[in-house]
Amino acid sequence: MSDEQELGITESKQYNTGEWYAEVVQKAGLANYGPEGMSGFIVTRPRAYALWERVQDHLDSEFKRTGVQNAYFPLFIPEQYLEREKDIVEGFDPEVAWVTHAGQEELDERLAVRPTSESIIAPYMSQWVRSHRDLPLRVNQWASVVRWEATETKPFFRTKEFLWQEGHTAHATDESAWEETMMRLDQYAAMYEDLLAIPVLRGAKPEHDKFPGAKKTTTVEALMPDGKSVQAGTSHHLGTSFAEAFDLYYTDEDEDEQVAHTTSWGLSWRALGALIMTHSDDQGLVLPPTVAPEQVVVVPIWQADTQEKVLDYAESIAEELESDGVRVELDDRDERNPGFKFNEWELKGVPVRFEIGPNEVDDEVVTVVHRPDGESKEVPREDIAETVREEFDEVYAKLYATAEENLAENVREADSRADILGTIGQHGGYVKAPWCGDEDCETEIKDQLAAEIVMVPLRDEEAEIHDGEDCAVCGEDAEETAYFAKSY
Repeated sequence: MSDEQELGITESKQYNTGEWYAEVVQKAGLANYGPEGMSGFIVTRPRAYALWERVQDHLDSEFKRTGVQNAYFPLFIPEQYLEREKDIVEGFDPEVAWVTHAGQEELDERLAVRPTSESIIAPYMSQWVRSHRDLPLRVNQWASVVRWEATETKPFFRTKEFLWQEGHTAHATDESAWEETMMRLDQYAAMYEDLLAIPVLRGAKPEHDKFPGAKKTTTVEALMPDGKSVQAGTSHHLGTSFAEAFDLYYTDEDEDEQVAHTTSWGLSWRALGALIMTHSDDQGLVLPPTVAPEQVVVVPIWQADTQEKVLDYAESIAEELESDGVRVELDDRDERNPGFKFNEWELKGVPVRFEIGPNEVDDEVVTVVHRPDGESKEVPREDIAETVREEFDEVYAKLYATAEENLAENVREADSRADILGTIGQHGGYVKAPWCGDEDCETEIKDQLAAEIVMVPLRDEEAEIHDGEDCAVCGEDAEETAYFAKSY
């Protein structure tokens, strides 16, 4: 098999999405599957970790701008800590991985490998909070968690161990905690839309699907091109349940003891899965310039008699871009032909390609090619660093517009069980339907089609409550709108 054949994507995004996705992840150099016998784990390669760092840098800056400080808590959680909040134990069992031995000795108490950290962070927050002057308290940690539930590994979407951030806050009032919950949800939505070029829907999880122990779980949902939804980030209004379980109290201005109101919020590297799935195509990875490890690849094209002037011209452009802060790669390998280089960099998702041959040198121009659609144009060599940023904006706009169109075309309405099943079965996407609020009605759809209620609109944002309408599934009075979809 030739190198060119080995590089190429052989599966179809439209017809074999799962196989196509796995091939893109591996051939674009993003991840490898874990060691034999460790299903559910992956090795994150530098190119993918660079993407995660862009997400991390963006969110970390936003968190710190809004009063959050980073901290770190132990990977292992004593069993007694988990048991103090019974809803957590019930919610994550049997996903919890347990450590029972240290070397040959059995531990006196089992240690959980953190599935989430409320039960170890809250006890320490209770030590740090004494009075109303200590509130609000905001901490965040960047870490990994383990949930032993992945049956089929899908890199970044479903693995037993995954990277994420989890923020935890304590507040004097319920109103303040709710404002915090929504602020973090807004930051997640903005990250997807402003950094990853992915439009999202904002809403709440139904009561039966909220985080264990939470008062309300809010979510941002992203629609993938295959019609499935991704829970792209969650922000939980925890109320006082965790504070009461872990003695998180404070004295108010009158020296009376009050229970704190808490939140938690998290976003994982599932964002990378959504990024890859949304924009990539049958030629390989497609990335927006905001996160791409290389924003521009400069490919000089020469014959023996033009090599020196073409390379000098290309090098000067690459140096100018680099000095202006552009992440640029000069591909001057002479053992590879231009066609091979084009295909390789397309596979790796570089958003903008500069092609430079003797004609470009003579005319003092650069041929610019956009990765998403292959659009090609000539631009002047002068002010190339400024020009390339305009090209970045164009590429980003193209990616966002395509994703936005996919979302707009795939939100449909239904008013009967048959409509819900038929629409999702035929088209995928989101189906909005009036819902009575009973979990049994979701179960009927889930049992027949493996679709579920991924969100309901937030009442303070969207007047979509179906007063006077009947639940599309059971016919009883509807209480709210449900968005049904298949999901990752």
